[in-house]
Amino acid sequence: MTAKRGAWGRFALLVVVTAVILVPIGHVVAGAVAPVGPGGVGPLARLAAGPALPWFRNSLAVSLASVVVCVLVAAPAGYVLARGRARVVNGYALVVFVLQAFPVVTAVVPLFLLFAKVGLVDSLPGVAVVYIGTSLAAAVWMMSTAIAAVPVELEEAAWLDGCSVAGAFWRVILPGALPGILATAIFTFLLSWNDYLVALVFLRSQQNYTLAIGLESFGHSPQLALLMMLPPVILFAVFHRSFRTDGFSGSFSGR
Repeated sequence: MTAKRGAWGRFALLVVVTAVILVPIGHVVAGAVAPVGPGGVGPLARLAAGPALPWFRNSLAVSLASVVVCVLVAAPAGYVLARGRARVVNGYALVVFVLQAFPVVTAVVPLFLLFAKVGLVDSLPGVAVVYIGTSLAAAVWMMSTAIAAVPVELEEAAWLDGCSVAGAFWRVILPGALPGILATAIFTFLLSWNDYLVALVFLRSQQNYTLAIGLESFGHSPQLALLMMLPPVILFAVFHRSFRTDGFSGSFSGR
């Protein structure tokens, strides 16, 4: 009886916490879908009439560029970190850790002065470069953890079958580390998508605004807030089943 009461108590606590989290989100959604104005203008018409869609495309472009570059660079770098045992590799791992420890705000002013000299201020490529630089260290660590979880015996078996190191990396390591790759991609995407500080410092023209800057400059519109919440929700809804840790359970069943 006591255990049953404890279970109900935990359930009630989860309900309260969930309600506290969902109330602000529900308020945003209700405000976003409610028609306003003398003609009862709908939310889609308001979005189409304003600059929200260009801002959405800007945010999507810089976020996807950050994801692609970070994953392409972090995958081989994470492999070296996970499989290498040399002193140089350990030193490289320490450098990556130190870079990850620095907050972004410490690099914003020097980067702004540097970008001003090369013409990257008020440009989406410049913002994407900053996002890549601030996300790459964490992406390398995440990829190294995912690759370390792939049994080295599978890689050695691929070598015995005639694969080169690169061939085993593409055919064995990357498929085995797919959940980690997805986690790294989503982490990088969210870090870029939700950024406000970097975009505020580097972007000046309204046509180059990301959605986070547009949300602040547009008076915290509930339509923009809802638009900004949609991509993360869609990402987790689509890929949440891909995060699993039992992918190698059958690899050694015959041993």
